[in-house]
Amino acid sequence: MAKIEITHLVTESRNPKTMNLDDMSIHQFLEIMNEEDASVPLKVKEVLPQIEKAVEKIIYALKNGGKLYYVGSGTSGRLGVLDAVECPPTFGTTDEVQGIIAGGDSAFVKAKEGAEDNEEGGYQDIYNADITADDIVVGIAASGRTPHTIGALKAANEIGAFTISIACNPNSKIGQVAKLAIDMTIGPEVITGSTRLKAGTAQKLVLNMLSTASMVGIGKTYQNLMVDMKPTNEKLVERSKHIIMEATECSYEQASIVFEKSHRQTKIAIVMILLDCDEKTARLQLEKHHGFVKNAIIDKQAD
Repeated sequence: MAKIEITHLVTESRNPKTMNLDDMSIHQFLEIMNEEDASVPLKVKEVLPQIEKAVEKIIYALKNGGKLYYVGSGTSGRLGVLDAVECPPTFGTTDEVQGIIAGGDSAFVKAKEGAEDNEEGGYQDIYNADITADDIVVGIAASGRTPHTIGALKAANEIGAFTISIACNPNSKIGQVAKLAIDMTIGPEVITGSTRLKAGTAQKLVLNMLSTASMVGIGKTYQNLMVDMKPTNEKLVERSKHIIMEATECSYEQASIVFEKSHRQTKIAIVMILLDCDEKTARLQLEKHHGFVKNAIIDKQAD
């Protein structure tokens, strides 16, 4: 087996601030770790232009029937799956955002050794997911060289999907495969090579931006309220009522009544109150404006 060269990767380099880590007091170590973590958002800021382009592509795909797929191994794969599974309860999506992790779903809770080294596995995972040219595939790898992720991006390119990469090393290998590269230079970890730390934080911040900005872009919010949230438990039912109150300045009692009349659909309840209309009219108005509450209200008021 050929030797894998990783010494050139910034994520594998040693952090000079923590060379005597095992001699530090707990307070000293936590202080340095906190300082290192604080540098991550500034590094993410440097790639905002690339993130913006990625969001534009994702919004276009979602508006035109496409889906967003995250693919990665280990921590990177888990972060992708985590972001994907939060979209249905937060934004009312069904299968528009999905996560693929090397080794299959069980690898989320237990590491599948060697799965990340299988480029063919990544290739097959994409084809098994029935991805089309209308979709977006985001490959995530802190090192930027993970074979499974490279295989997945190659397969997605072959299908014609738009591909995006997220890595924490400059000039990454996955960035060379993807059509749009988001390569960050996060720097060495406080524990050498432990990329679940700063690199993981950076990836999570980028994924937060990709999904959240894209969901705003397809009408999943009104102002800064998550009006497509699914009220799947008692806390979320109460949150839905308070969102209705915030959006319409109505009373708790009115919010509760209209929430039930809307069949517990927060977005429809808001339009019903703001336009003083029934559930059917609110639904049709939202459909006319592709789910954008503000446009639905402005249009109807103009009439």
